[in-house]
Amino acid sequence: MALKAVHVSDVPNLDHVPENASFSLYSSRFSKGVDIGRTTSFKEPKFLVIGHRGNGMNMLQSTDLRMKAVKENTILSFNTAGKYPIDFIEFDVQVTTDGCPIIFHDNFIYSQDNGTIYEKRVTDLSLSEFLSYGPQREAASEGKTLLRKTKDGKIINWAVESDEPPCTLEEAFEKVIPPLGFNIELKFDDHIVYQQEYLSHVLQSILQVVVDHAKERPVIFSTFQPDAALLVKKLQATYPVFFLTNGGNEIFYDVRRNSLEEAIKLCLEGGLQGIVSEVRGVFRNPGAVNKIKESKLSLMTYGKLNNVAEAVYMQHLMGIEGVIVDLVKEITEAVSKMMTKPSEEGDILMQGGGEEQGEGSRPKFSQKELAFLLKLIPELIQQ
Repeated sequence: MALKAVHVSDVPNLDHVPENASFSLYSSRFSKGVDIGRTTSFKEPKFLVIGHRGNGMNMLQSTDLRMKAVKENTILSFNTAGKYPIDFIEFDVQVTTDGCPIIFHDNFIYSQDNGTIYEKRVTDLSLSEFLSYGPQREAASEGKTLLRKTKDGKIINWAVESDEPPCTLEEAFEKVIPPLGFNIELKFDDHIVYQQEYLSHVLQSILQVVVDHAKERPVIFSTFQPDAALLVKKLQATYPVFFLTNGGNEIFYDVRRNSLEEAIKLCLEGGLQGIVSEVRGVFRNPGAVNKIKESKLSLMTYGKLNNVAEAVYMQHLMGIEGVIVDLVKEITEAVSKMMTKPSEEGDILMQGGGEEQGEGSRPKFSQKELAFLLKLIPELIQQ
């Protein structure tokens, strides 16, 4: 790694991606047929629900026990989420020093030895080192203590109700119930500018596993790293690539990460299929939704507000195509009610939000009321 700008021109295509690698999503999980292939459009069901790191991220300091029920980014978490009517699971992929794509969110891994806490960059570990942390597959083996650094800088035990060993991307393809889709986040450190050679090595390592093991499983790539997004799109034409953005909630050195408008520009220039925005970025700038739609891009969101059924319902009205959530059980139940109840007269949805559907117990908005709410929301969520 080095502080050097990445250029994606003159990068050779990944020659092991087959020319006929298009496929259809046939799952009964979907309300409508979905076709993700080598086309410029990304067709999807009207509203996707995606499990964040499987059955939800671990918030170890939270008083909400649901946030530490199952170890995130594990086969157990993925299959637990798959018990509910979700469409995809989202998880984070990095690559070890010996070229193995593994599933882990944080940039650093923390442990304790003889009372001393130490950290190691995940991508500086070999596969065997990475797998030596936490619970072990062999009952007689004891793994290294796994700690976690919280956002406020504290290092605490990574204690959850149901734990499981860390896993590789290949294991996920082999052990996660089909036909549950994979939203693979290509994970990179925000504080590093990567060399093209390194990015290419990482992405080709990941693509090799996907091509070898995905079969008919739906796959979407996403990343906050603009150059990685452009490069993975250049390396293959089979799987959709979405650009992740904070939507202006945080400011980064790379201006491409600082607004929905910049995200649209990047997607159009690079031929990407869509945007995944932090939900507050959309609520603060609802006018961007129509701009994204007019650009023929898909839009999904992530963030804590997606664990609130009313916020998810509002996004459905706005025409957003999907949400990444932590409370998989609760939100899938809410979305099921939202999507399956018969239409009722007077239930008016925002133009572009889909077919009219209704439910006696949920709110109904006129166009004027909805316009007022969209103007009010940006003020309500300011922090």
